[in-house]
Amino acid sequence: MAGEEEEKMEKEIEMEGIASIALLPSGSISGHFIQLPHSICYGLQGTELACERECSRGEDYRLIKLTIIDYSRKRERVIVVECKGHDAARLHNVEHVHGWENDVVGMVEQKHAKNKVLLSFECETLKADKAAEDHIRQFMPNLAGLDAVINIGPMSIKGLNFEAEGRLEEKQDQ
Repeated sequence: MAGEEEEKMEKEIEMEGIASIALLPSGSISGHFIQLPHSICYGLQGTELACERECSRGEDYRLIKLTIIDYSRKRERVIVVECKGHDAARLHNVEHVHGWENDVVGMVEQKHAKNKVLLSFECETLKADKAAEDHIRQFMPNLAGLDAVINIGPMSIKGLNFEAEGRLEEKQDQ
């Protein structure tokens, strides 16, 4: 019983902080999330998922396969999020993925079945042109010259616990 309660509490962990995300012309995203107040940095990398037929959610709607990277533990977690807004993005969990290929539907449905990760991001600061390029040179130098737009704003991630996942893997290896 104590193990079940501990597991439930670990799943309920919510990280809050600030994210800085580069929206690339290709539809990909790259950036980082700083968990506050501990200033722990996580990497964010995403690729746009193609829709197999015209999607009826509007031209500013797309699905992103987002990888959250814990550099200190050398672990990552892939989730699927919806992205709304053109240059000022809003990222949230997706509930229904009608119109996408079966592997995308499977990824989303699998995340619902076990240890669901909830993510929310709202752009508060938008940087474009010279301001974006200055930000990129300072914080994301590998993206320099790619004509990205920068979104900065609050992000929360609930249900993601790299430490607990590491302990679970260690137990399974024994």
